[in-house]
Amino acid sequence: MHRHMTTTALLAASLTAGAAQAENRIDRQLPNAPELAAYGDHAVGVRTLEMVNRDQIDILAIDPAADKPDEMPRYDRPLTVEMYYPAAEGAQGETAFKAYLRDGTTEVTLQGQAMRDVDPASGETFPLVLISHGYPGNRYLLSHLAENLASKGYVVASIDHTDSTYRTQAAFGSTLVNRSLDQLFVLEQMAQKAAEGGDFAGLYDAENTGLIGYSMGGYGAIITAGGGVTEASVGYTWGGPHGTLGIHQAGSDTHDALPDPRIKTAVAFGPWGMNRGFWDAEGLAGVQIPMLFIAGSQDDTSLYEDGIRAIWQNTSNVDRALLTYMNAGHNAGAPMPAPTESYYFSEDKGFNISEHYTDAVWDTARMNNIAQHFVTAWMDSHLKNDAEKGATLIW
Repeated sequence: MHRHMTTTALLAASLTAGAAQAENRIDRQLPNAPELAAYGDHAVGVRTLEMVNRDQIDILAIDPAADKPDEMPRYDRPLTVEMYYPAAEGAQGETAFKAYLRDGTTEVTLQGQAMRDVDPASGETFPLVLISHGYPGNRYLLSHLAENLASKGYVVASIDHTDSTYRTQAAFGSTLVNRSLDQLFVLEQMAQKAAEGGDFAGLYDAENTGLIGYSMGGYGAIITAGGGVTEASVGYTWGGPHGTLGIHQAGSDTHDALPDPRIKTAVAFGPWGMNRGFWDAEGLAGVQIPMLFIAGSQDDTSLYEDGIRAIWQNTSNVDRALLTYMNAGHNAGAPMPAPTESYYFSEDKGFNISEHYTDAVWDTARMNNIAQHFVTAWMDSHLKNDAEKGATLIW
């Protein structure tokens, strides 16, 4: 079964004036927001978790121009995770937080609804959702969606992918090889934390997990869902050095063993790869879980007809849907509203930093609200068995 949804484009409004913009709010709800975009009944808490994935292949230490080493260099790979969760009734805490812009050097203050380090709710166990940003990005880029889902009864773990954040951006091969591995490692770490007890005891069920990825996070989500990459992509000289991407090749023993049954569904915003030969029908037929794809019809990064739509068409063995923002680009739905400080031309990067967050046609808050609506409907349908929410996918 597959579905295709479109929604008409809204001409871009000029910057929303006044306090909301000055505060760099990530939680804006417009008067025309669809029904399920609204925040839920739970107050939201947030904590920062530090994780280390031991003994991983060190892609950055491999020289692709030299002979293939007899043994691949290895290292302990650090990952920072922002955990959003339903908070205890009556909780009070700081809702401002610091994050770096796309330039990697400017730190700004953002404002949402999640309260720092407050006690979690008790008496109910929630589904777990993982969020995986693009290249580059960071764990806050989809924070509007993370805290929105947490308010509706989800625990959300949003990952900083080493070598792929604004401040750690490095060779692309690391992102190609590590993205799915990071997602699955964080899932296992979250499962272990729940089992250890303490504040997390009974808070969430890692056996009932959803995955959300944007751009390269969407690429990783397809791999994690069971989609294997092509033999040609494994051999790209600019990709994973010396065939290291082969662990994710369709039909390989390593990739066949990769999918984790704890992940029940996935959402991919602007997933990258079809445009560069990483996917074909055989590889995409390996996807094993229901997937929602979200795209802009004018995406010039991942492409649309020959990119995201083609991925949706070839993910042929599962229930899947495609939500299209007509005339939107690669930023359709996923990035938070552009912080005020991002509106400047960076000589170092060669573009206006705000372009990383904005769209030429759509208002970002409008895109975010639509994404919040459809992702809520999708996750409630697949992780909470809420059949009524499935009906709202047609809007």
